[in-house]
Amino acid sequence: MIVEIELGGKKRRVELAQRGEGPQWSVDGRRLQADAVEVENGIFSILIDGESFEVRVEPVGGKLSVFAGTRQWEASIRDPREWNRNRSNAAESEGRQKVIAPMPGKVIRILVRVGDSVTVGQGLVVVEAMKMQNEIRSPKSGAVERLSVIEGQTVNAGEAIAVIA
Repeated sequence: MIVEIELGGKKRRVELAQRGEGPQWSVDGRRLQADAVEVENGIFSILIDGESFEVRVEPVGGKLSVFAGTRQWEASIRDPREWNRNRSNAAESEGRQKVIAPMPGKVIRILVRVGDSVTVGQGLVVVEAMKMQNEIRSPKSGAVERLSVIEGQTVNAGEAIAVIA
């Protein structure tokens, strides 16, 4: 995947390729040891060359506001697949939703039970990954139909955690 990002007035070309053991990142042709996981809607845990950052991204008009620590930047992203991705998001808030692990880790706490009513953004499960605790939140309001994990269980990225109906 290749995207063009304008951040703070500087244009960058970011490339992500999945090869072998993990993702391969490069910015303007320079390779980085990096990983990024969306831990909840608009909040990302980013690891770059061994340093961890929490970044919040908020849409403002046709651009993005990016917050990291006390700093803020205006950003825009050009991705040819964006139109298709945005079209599919409309259906995500309706019907039964499978909640998946965004990263590999260990389930350290389950915050809900089967049958519980939940609201959009409510915490469901806490997964520990890279010595950080990440709360996995509900993508919609509804009821917990199924929990697919137990405390202490190891999960892989993309593995089902719960179903919200």
